Amino acid sequence: MYLYVAKRSFSMAFVIFVVSIFTFLLIHLAPGDPRILMAMSRFGNDITPEQIEWIGEEMGLSAPIHTQYIIWLGHLLEGDLGNSIRSDQPVISELLTRIPATLQLGLSSFILSMLIALPLGIAAAVKQNSLFDNAVMGGSILFISLPGFWFALLLVLLFSVKLGVLPVCGRGGIEHMVLPVTVLALGMAATTTRLTRTCMLEVLNQDYILAARAKGLPEKIVILRHALKNALFPIATYSGIKLARTFQVTVVIETIFAWEGIGKLMVDSCFARDFPMIQGCVLLVGGVFVL
Repeated sequence: MYLYVAKRSFSMAFVIFVVSIFTFLLIHLAPGDPRILMAMSRFGNDITPEQIEWIGEEMGLSAPIHTQYIIWLGHLLEGDLGNSIRSDQPVISELLTRIPATLQLGLSSFILSMLIALPLGIAAAVKQNSLFDNAVMGGSILFISLPGFWFALLLVLLFSVKLGVLPVCGRGGIEHMVLPVTVLALGMAATTTRLTRTCMLEVLNQDYILAARAKGLPEKIVILRHALKNALFPIATYSGIKLARTFQVTVVIETIFAWEGIGKLMVDSCFARDFPMIQGCVLLVGGVFVL
């Protein structure tokens, strides 16, 4: 067991290391000189070549790119991701202030999606090829195919603009969570529902289920105690991956609803060419997914 944990820990560290390399290279290949952006954030728009060169020397941005990466990696191992170009605040402190918002949105959506997907998937498997089964499968295909950003805009148009019963955007009380959580939960529930139905059908065709029914056990006991228990293993594995991906899928939804989480921070940082913050966000998302 200890060897297995050691191997997994090494592979996790290696993946994050590779992610850090690609992130660093792609950021520096993007248009825009980080020295100019940092100089403008510190001295204003009227900057001189001397100020740009001084910023480059101070931040190590005038060195070759491999030297810059080694310096940045050394700071990373010390827990220092640098300062944001926009706010001049430590990247880690800003990430820590945004993580609760993303967790609130992601966990709420995940829990709601499971509450929707498990009962529908189980019922669809039990009533295979019925009208209910066809309706559930058709609805799941619809929400899998539906672009999340377009569905979000439709909900805003209906419930916020037309009916005026829910706020358009922002983070506040439960009423602010309804629309973004609904969009995320239905998208996640669609795939989980289909997986639950498939796993349940596979288990229901096993001999021990036939034996349980032959013993005269109530159908509810057969489904919940015998079938569902064995069908949950692949569902739990897939759900763990889905939970990790909430950090990724919330990027668009947080931007649409102005939800001040990691996703919106990443988008805002891309528009502002805030290289340290982009690197911090990507490393955080990659680390959570690998973990």
